[in-house]
Amino acid sequence: MTADLFPTYRGHMEYFCLGCGKRFPTDELHYTCPECGGVFLLDNLLFDDLKKRSGKQWREIFDSRAASKKTALRGIFRFYELMAPVLEEEDIVYLGEGNTPVIESSPGLNQTTGMTTAYKNDGQNPSASFKDRGMACGFSYLRSLIRQNAWDQILTVCASTGDTSAAAALYASYVGGAIKSVVILPHGKVTPAQLAQPLGSGAVVLEVPGVFDDCMKVVEHLADNYRVALLNSKNAWRILGQESYAFECAQWFDWDMKNKCIFVPIGNAGNITAIMAGFLKLYELEIIADLPRIFGVQSHHADPVYRYYAVDDPKERQYEPVTVAASVAQAAMIGNPVSFPRVKYFAEKFEAIGGEDSFQVLQVTEQQIMDSMIQANMHGHIACTQGGESFAGAKRALELGLVTPEELCILDSTAHQLKFVDFQNMYFDNSFPPEFEITPDMTLANTPELVISPEEKSALSPEEYTRTTANKVVAKLGLEKK
Repeated sequence: MTADLFPTYRGHMEYFCLGCGKRFPTDELHYTCPECGGVFLLDNLLFDDLKKRSGKQWREIFDSRAASKKTALRGIFRFYELMAPVLEEEDIVYLGEGNTPVIESSPGLNQTTGMTTAYKNDGQNPSASFKDRGMACGFSYLRSLIRQNAWDQILTVCASTGDTSAAAALYASYVGGAIKSVVILPHGKVTPAQLAQPLGSGAVVLEVPGVFDDCMKVVEHLADNYRVALLNSKNAWRILGQESYAFECAQWFDWDMKNKCIFVPIGNAGNITAIMAGFLKLYELEIIADLPRIFGVQSHHADPVYRYYAVDDPKERQYEPVTVAASVAQAAMIGNPVSFPRVKYFAEKFEAIGGEDSFQVLQVTEQQIMDSMIQANMHGHIACTQGGESFAGAKRALELGLVTPEELCILDSTAHQLKFVDFQNMYFDNSFPPEFEITPDMTLANTPELVISPEEKSALSPEEYTRTTANKVVAKLGLEKK
């Protein structure tokens, strides 16, 4: 198969309920099971047909597609057969998502932490977050439904703390036509940069009091009772698109995941679900010989998944939602993750292959999240607060003896640092409200310094201003003449 040919293979997809086990066809929109309300996975009933090719052949196919100029194969659908192999080429949406780089940490940072880390920069996706992976798949599926059913209008709706709304609004505005976009945000809980994105893409932006969980309840009510396309991670098509993160990680390291650890912040738990699902597919097809170890990370202000797995005996574990407190990792500030049943399902599969230490969940503090984000970015990264959470989790794992300095810790930075500059500024200014429980390490603070005052400048001629200002800079920096 050459890089220029769109795949001929087609699967047969069904919704599979993790609650009652019932299955439903994919020719209509489903988010939760009509029978029991459980969450869905999408199951390709013809997946075993992919085993007719060897792992080596699949590696060669995916590597050849990495150089493709064909639009439908340039992004996440380079791995078409592994994700949603029921879509036609004409329906696939591509806005430049996927193919985000894995950037090894600088020698200075590795020396400081005593570990080897690297960031996968998903903030380099089109809307500056990992959500574009899921939206590319979700909107491609919607495009297919619209074409097949000749729908003249469908409303897409999502609850968000910022990144989901930005991605949904961007892809909706690009596809256009029958699609109209509405996003529901928690009032006062979204950064100005994140709020600007859906507004700029032309979405209808509605704010409600509360936190993400409150927004999600409203959106779920709409999806259950009206014909709308829900675009949160309850949408199983989005999970499929986010599996591409795992496929790209494996391909980046030439399909060798031995001694690799993946650190992922847990918000609504869709991303960690998708990453585990993706690696399991690669393993089943013998595309990779080893599974990486997966570490979920949660803030102590929103940690229901950590609390569940903190109980050693699986028989004694009980999942309970928590009430969240203020968190800088806004995308992870979720007290009742929709995808928890999916996490549990895939974690059991992971552990059955890789052992008990192949999947673990860590808790970190808000202080550790911010310190880690600032530290990473001062060593050349562009990590968001969730990226700081991943980094804090890796340092915590090393402290607990769960990883070794020889293992490579791949950190998930889910969004671009620029979306969270307000938190950076609060750190530098030491102006965090008390509820965040953050006291900045002022040795990491960085603030601008005024070289010369406006009053001084007004008293000087242009030549004197230039000379006086330059002399002050020289004195400040200790420069020597040539």
